[in-house]
Amino acid sequence: MDHIDTCVVGAGVVGLAVASRLASAGHEVIILDMEAEFGQGVSSRNSEVIHAGIYYPAGSLKARMCVEGKRKLYEYCEGHNVSHARCGKLIVATEPDEEDVLEDILAKARANDVNDLEYWDSTRIQRQEPHVRGTRALFSPSTGIVSSHELMQAYLGDLDTHGGMFVGQTTVLGADLASGLFVLRCESDGVPYEFSCRMLVNAAALGAQDVAGGFSFLDKDTVPPLYLCKGNYFTLSGGSPFKRLIYPVPEKSGAGLGVHATIDLGGQVKFGPDVEYIDDEDYEVSTAREADYYDSVRRYFPGLEDGQLVPGYVGIRPKLQGPGDPVADFVIQDESDHQVPNLVQLFGIESPGLTSSLAIADEVCRRLA
Repeated sequence: MDHIDTCVVGAGVVGLAVASRLASAGHEVIILDMEAEFGQGVSSRNSEVIHAGIYYPAGSLKARMCVEGKRKLYEYCEGHNVSHARCGKLIVATEPDEEDVLEDILAKARANDVNDLEYWDSTRIQRQEPHVRGTRALFSPSTGIVSSHELMQAYLGDLDTHGGMFVGQTTVLGADLASGLFVLRCESDGVPYEFSCRMLVNAAALGAQDVAGGFSFLDKDTVPPLYLCKGNYFTLSGGSPFKRLIYPVPEKSGAGLGVHATIDLGGQVKFGPDVEYIDDEDYEVSTAREADYYDSVRRYFPGLEDGQLVPGYVGIRPKLQGPGDPVADFVIQDESDHQVPNLVQLFGIESPGLTSSLAIADEVCRRLA
């Protein structure tokens, strides 16, 4: 039977970051994905935002990983010529009774050691972003955007440089333990295949629970339930009316940050995502929600004209909380959680997963060490 030191399951942005960090630390690494190419799942269907780390509860993994990951990601992008921009974002209160929410956001940001936010009054909003309607806003200068595809290519390049390997079209069906090694049962290009490894990382995003369900040695009670949360994106026809990302105050449910406006590196504006819990993966844009989008966007962009929203794409977030449940944190499990040495499992890695990718990778390396 073939043997390799370390296997990472899931070649999205987080899995690739983990694999590249492990390879650079001297491990012999293989990363598997069920798709033929890397980054075809959650990582190809997000807002491509580098988050500042201002929304998450102090001390949470999301807060710590985001703030640390933001710093590492900007340094990495600059050092590896990954396209990105520190464009900043405005979090806008459109009515006076929303301004208290800005105070809460500022307090959370400071608790997370994010101290660069500043208030803009309505006059400054109008001067800097004349198409935005707001009574008050918080400006986050360290929020940015990044080419997620270029970032994943750079991670894959680092993996290759350090002797690691990506293998696509390979589905992990299950795994057993034998003499302290993991024996993975796979199907590669339709052909059954088994190999052993000493260290195993489950970074399969939407598929993480299914992958864990095939581990014969694992107490299934340690695997949190998965909730599929669909987010629709609509693009804006015509040029961008904004210089920065524009966010409304977050949804009270905590499930999302509201239908916000982001700008990609090509200047295309897209609005989304919304929150729609679904039972099965569905990547068709829910055009029935288009009217709600117009209503949501016009609260802060009243100049939006009928017909300017065009169905874009859909992302699905691997949430660990259902509708109405308290907001769940990232879950990074190691031996102390499931009593299996050399196994790390990642669950619920949604936003800010891209921003946090290098911090999560370093955390995985630490736990395996």
